[in-house]
Amino acid sequence: MEKLIDLPKILDKRGNLTFLENNNQIPFEIKRVFWTYDVPGGEIRGGHAYCAQEEIIIALSGSFDVIIKDKNGDNRAYHLNRSYKGLYLPPMTWKHLENFSTNSLSLHICSEDFSETDYIRDYEQFRKM
Repeated sequence: MEKLIDLPKILDKRGNLTFLENNNQIPFEIKRVFWTYDVPGGEIRGGHAYCAQEEIIIALSGSFDVIIKDKNGDNRAYHLNRSYKGLYLPPMTWKHLENFSTNSLSLHICSEDFSETDYIRDYEQFRKM
C-alpha cells in the first residue's frame, strides 16, 4: 500500500536541508532517478503501473496531485507540495499525476532500471492481474 514518508529536515537560518540515503529513508536500493518539469497546464503524467518497480515521488518545487486508482476503480489523492515528504508506491500501483502548479518539479526515485516490459499501460489489463 502506498504511504507518505517523512524525510529528514535539518533546519538552519541559512536555509533548510533534506537528504536521502539508501536503506534509511528509501526502502529499496536506488537504481534510477528521473524528474518531470515544465508540465503544461491541464496535462496529466503517468497513467500506468509497474509490475516490479517500487517508486518514491517527491515534489521538489511547486505542487501536484498523485491519484492512485485501485482495481475496484476507487481513487485516493495525495497532494504533494513539500520537499521533505515522499510518496512511496509499491509495485502494482496504478497512478497518474495531475494539477501541476507553475514551475513544479517532481522527483521519482526508482528501485529498477528502465524497462518498457515492466510497465502496465492499460487499466483493464491491470485490473485483471
